[in-house]
Amino acid sequence: MSRITKRFEKLKADKRAGLVIYISAGDPNAEVGYEILKGLPAAGADLIELGMPFTDPMADGPSIQVAGQRALKAGMTVDGTFDMVRRFRKETGDDDTPILLMGYYNLVYQRGVERFCKEAAAAGVDGFILVDLPPEEADELKPHAEAHGLDTVLLTAPTTDDKRLPAVLKYSAGFVYFVSVLGITGTKSATEEAVATHVARIKRHTKLPVGVGFGIRTPEQAAAVARHADAAVVGTAIVDRVKAGLDSNGKPKPGLAAGVFADVKALAGGVRSVSKS
Repeated sequence: MSRITKRFEKLKADKRAGLVIYISAGDPNAEVGYEILKGLPAAGADLIELGMPFTDPMADGPSIQVAGQRALKAGMTVDGTFDMVRRFRKETGDDDTPILLMGYYNLVYQRGVERFCKEAAAAGVDGFILVDLPPEEADELKPHAEAHGLDTVLLTAPTTDDKRLPAVLKYSAGFVYFVSVLGITGTKSATEEAVATHVARIKRHTKLPVGVGFGIRTPEQAAAVARHADAAVVGTAIVDRVKAGLDSNGKPKPGLAAGVFADVKALAGGVRSVSKS
């Protein structure tokens, strides 16, 4: 059983939804980025998405695009991302918190799928969310991911109808990521009614947990998602908090990480305010 499955089983036993937090690896630099990563579980993150900075992040809005640019400018690479996870596992002793790599398939393809999966698993990664990998191409990744104990989390959207959904679910493992709005990250939010309708529809097709992301910025919005889904995913709001902790020259100000943790704690409070039967 993967860390991701174990975590969702525990959340179910605790009768609550989870909080998934996205950060861009190496934003604003390797050391501060690692400080943030290391402190997320204590702040209330149940799962962590670690973004792999990429030069052409077509699904991401301006905030995450700029975060990736900051990380790339500071020298972050795929190897550096693996090193962050490896260091997290070694220095914190945390063998429970799932860490997923989120990004674009080009980074996997360029390294070689089998090599990428092997190195990711060795570093302590638990799975992938590759936003531009459709189910028609997922069989290139799935066998190698499975061989190394890695989950492949595929995305569904409001436009993924009942005919299309089984194709997505065929290659999904760990959980299903429902993109609650059309378009890029961080630009708008879905209504609670829309989230409830789509989550219920997805759950008719699968027993996998459903995480909902795109557009969740406040504890109240996180709580609204938690009433219907198995996890709320927050990214842009956290990346914006990192940016707010930089000075006019782009250098980290004292207390940057503490500000991030305060926001995560508030979001976790929103999620945990909802008791699930």
